[in-house]
Amino acid sequence: MGFFTGLFWLAVAIIAAMAAGWVFRQAAIAVSPKGVAKELRTAPLTASFGMLMIILYILAAFFAPVIAPFSETEIVGREYQAWDNVHLLGTDNLGRDMMSRLIYAARNTVGIAFITTALAFLLGSVLGLLAAVVGGWVDQLLSRAVDVLMAIPALIFALLLLTIIGTSVINMILVIALIDSTRVFRLARAVAMNIVVMDYVEAARLRGESLWRLITREILPNAMAPLVAEFGLRFCFVFLTISALSFLGLGIQPPTADWGSMVKDNATLISFGDITPLLPAGAIALLTVSVNFVVDWQLHRASGLKE
Repeated sequence: MGFFTGLFWLAVAIIAAMAAGWVFRQAAIAVSPKGVAKELRTAPLTASFGMLMIILYILAAFFAPVIAPFSETEIVGREYQAWDNVHLLGTDNLGRDMMSRLIYAARNTVGIAFITTALAFLLGSVLGLLAAVVGGWVDQLLSRAVDVLMAIPALIFALLLLTIIGTSVINMILVIALIDSTRVFRLARAVAMNIVVMDYVEAARLRGESLWRLITREILPNAMAPLVAEFGLRFCFVFLTISALSFLGLGIQPPTADWGSMVKDNATLISFGDITPLLPAGAIALLTVSVNFVVDWQLHRASGLKE
């Protein structure tokens, strides 16, 4: 009986999500310029739902002090207080309001993940495009260094480096950006290698274009579609890595709110049938799925495929 009840509520959730995606798409089409509205009409309901969720997460991150009923670190009740009219999602292991910390965690986790992903892309794409354009010993040196770094499991490598250099937010951003830049390097180099052999790139070389102009004017515009799609996917991986490190105690440090550490701090409630620890885990999963929905749509558009 419980299995069929679960299936029923899952079906209800899917229908509600698709309805929300349809309403958002219609509203976005109504207020968007003609060109954007034309593209939005082709968006599947999954991508519309994903965009809606991403916007809600961004709004929560920017307006956390206005939305949250309490401050991020304020102790407002006893430990593990049940859900009530004051504390809608109860309190955590120290008596802090769970809803407030969930909202503030959107600012901390998502903001840090975005900065880390941007830094990884800046480093990885620049070096990848440089290796493809210059070639020779520069390509060999960078590629072999990346191969060595990628041979080490990412999470284990991050744990090792953070244990050595310390667990500050800056260190975590730099470590994860360095590790993930290797994946971006491989993609950027592979895409650029197919572009540098094109006739228009050879013509630009013969005109005497500088290395910088070759990369920015000839290669980068033609490599943007896969790189943009990879940015969305890489953001998900970075986001999950930060949450995993926080769960293990080497990520965002307390008392700063973070979804990974919130799961760890309140995990004991699972033994008593309380779903409160699953709320930050659900926030992680929902954002990851939403970003992937949008990335899948963008990849479909960039590929030129038709339904």
